Order: sequence, then C-alpha cells, then structure tokens
Amino acid sequence: MGRGDGTGRIVSPPGADDEGTGILHVDMDAFYASVEALDDPSLRGKPIIVGAPEGRSVVSSASYEARRFGVRSAMPVSQALRLCPQAIVVQPHFDRYLELSRQVMAVFRDFTPLVEPLSIDEAFLDVGGARRLWGSPGEIARLIRRRVHDEAGITCSVGVAATKHVAKMASTISKPDGLLIVRAADTAAFLAPRSVRALWGIGPKAAEALESRGIRLIGDVIETPADVLDRAVGAAMGDRIRSLARGIDARDVQTEHVEKSIGHEETFHDDIADDAILRSELRRLADRVGARLRAGGFEAARIAIKVRFADFTTISRSQTLAEPTAVGQRIGDAAQELFAAVERPMAVRLIGVRAERLGQAGAGAPTLWDDDEDWRRLEGALDGAAVRFGKGVVTRATLLGRARGGGTLPSHPRSPRDG
Repeated sequence: MGRGDGTGRIVSPPGADDEGTGILHVDMDAFYASVEALDDPSLRGKPIIVGAPEGRSVVSSASYEARRFGVRSAMPVSQALRLCPQAIVVQPHFDRYLELSRQVMAVFRDFTPLVEPLSIDEAFLDVGGARRLWGSPGEIARLIRRRVHDEAGITCSVGVAATKHVAKMASTISKPDGLLIVRAADTAAFLAPRSVRALWGIGPKAAEALESRGIRLIGDVIETPADVLDRAVGAAMGDRIRSLARGIDARDVQTEHVEKSIGHEETFHDDIADDAILRSELRRLADRVGARLRAGGFEAARIAIKVRFADFTTISRSQTLAEPTAVGQRIGDAAQELFAAVERPMAVRLIGVRAERLGQAGAGAPTLWDDDEDWRRLEGALDGAAVRFGKGVVTRATLLGRARGGGTLPSHPRSPRDG
C-alpha cells in the first residue's frame, strides 16, 4: 500500500488492460497545498504546511515534500514544524479551493453525468456508459488527468476498477500524480496482499481487533472462519469485511448527495477556561451552522458539540431536538445545554458545533404556532445582509471583539454544488 507521503506508489503502464472496469475514483494530490503552489510558484517543490502559522492551528494540508518528514493533516502546526522546521506555513484560502473544485468537477461532468463528489477534492465517476464517446475507462482516466492538469494547473491520481472500493484503494496507491488500473479479473490478487487497514471504512479500533487475532492482510480475512471474524468486529461489520475482501461492493455512484451533518469548529490560539468566553464561541459556531443549514435548505433533528481539552482529550455530546430546526438561536441553546453538562477538568483547546440528522426544511408536520418565528425572521434578515455586504458585517454584540482562534472552519468541507 502506498504511504501518505507518496513512497511505495504503484502505477499502471501505458495501455494497461482495463477489462471489466467502469468506476473511477479521482483524488486531487495534496489539494490545498497544490493550489497554494499554483498561485505562488515560488512554493513549488518545497515543504508546504497549510494552516495558521501562529497559535494553536492544525495542519489543513501538507505537500508531499512535508509529508516525507511525518507531517500529516490534523496535526498541530507546532508539532509539524518540529518535524519539518524548514517547512513554509501558508494561510488557507478556502474560497480559492472551492473555485478550483468547481472547475475540476466540471471537467468530470464533461465525461459523464454520473459523478459522486465525496469531498472538495475527490469524486467517483461511473464511465461505463461513456465508452462510445470517450473510449475505455483507462483512456477516459488519462484524458481526465490531462485536462485537470492543463485547465486547473494541478495534478490528480485516478484509480480504475470494477467497484468503488477497489477504485478508491487504487487511487491511494497511485499517489501522487498516478493512474492505477485494476481489471476485474485481477481484483482478488490485488486485494490479498494489502493490509486490512486499507479496507474502506475500517477504523483503527476495528483494525486493531483484527490484527490482534492475526488477521493482518485482506487475504487473511478470506481464510478466517466467519465466527472468528464476527467475534472480532461484530456480525454486521464481519459481513461487510468479508464482502470487501472478495472485491464485492454493490454500491452505485450516487449523483444526488444527501448531507449527513454540517458543523463548524474552532481551535483557540490559547487554551481557554473562562466559561463566558466558551459559551460565546458556542453561539458564534451555532450561528454559522444555522446559516449553512438555511443556505442548503436543511433542518437538523440533532445537535452535537465537540470539546478538546488542553491534553488533547476529546469528547462529544449530542441531543435530539423536539422539532427539527435551522435557527441558530435554537442550535445555540442546545449546544449551551450540552456544554453545561460537560465536566471540564482543564482548559479547552478546541470547541465545535455540529447539526446532524438533516432533512429538507419544511418537511415536518405543520404546527399551530412557531416559537422561533421572531428568531427566524431576524436570522433571515442577517442572511440577506451577509449576501449584500459580506459575512460577519452584522453579528451579535456579544461576539464582537478580537478573534481567539484561527477562524471557524467547516468540520467536513464538501465539494461545492453546481451553479
């Protein structure tokens, strides 16, 4: 399996056989760092860390030159600089990343309408019906790589396979700037020697449970009796792992994305113990979450908070609402209630608010009265002001003052919608 720093990558030779394939997984290489180097050519070929250079920022992305020193996403920037002191730290520019993402996704849709964005920088494509126009899946992958490079100025890696799971594994192994084709007949041989940790959706705990029983490779999964596998990870996951290990993955490319959650979180420049400040930050984050829900036409049925303490211990708490909402005040009330029940043995490093169990706004049963009518009208006016004058021009009086962190960041940035 290729490593995150690009060592051990495997790519297919020109003209490799792609019989039985039809699914592509396209993943941009070190996307944020690559965009920064695109806009500032002096950064090319150098170790880049995308994140705030001061305070408690975490690494949003790192170039492959920095990754070879052990730098990884979500690592504190201070730790990353200890590993790679010569790295250049650059501030993230999310609007620019969204702009490039739109451009890249448009390239994908020129080849097939069956595009499933997974995030801002990766997507699945079903090209099975595009052969007559563009050629075989392998040929389409080469065309896409060339166009992304020529039109967007950055590189991508592509996995070509018969299923989504194997295509995603193949793109990871081919990074950076690679193409790996796994024809259908070669799927079992491709999977068998790879770590169980490479299976899509297998987390660290499940991997440790498997490895503790000597199940280290995907080939070991096939040789393991079903009852042993089920005792290690549970019956449901055991069934899933057995299917994936055999190259069985019935998931289609889904062009209609349904948001599962919307969240924002803040890492503070200095650890904070002051209850009033933390509650104020919760309000700020809740308002941001509410604005994103309204912009997307969603309501949330559950609200969750995330708290990371000074020693990096992280907890989360959630509650189901009586009625789904997109009102920031209501989201903030729930977040405050959850936070009040949290024991805080030390100062807080990071705090986050997330809306879960999303549904279309207005889909619930109508009520005789609306307790949130005034807040809904006020926040609607704030949304209009943000469109006209920019975000943050109008805000709560309690939120005025100096910033205490690196800016509220979406906890799971997704690709932009069409238009």
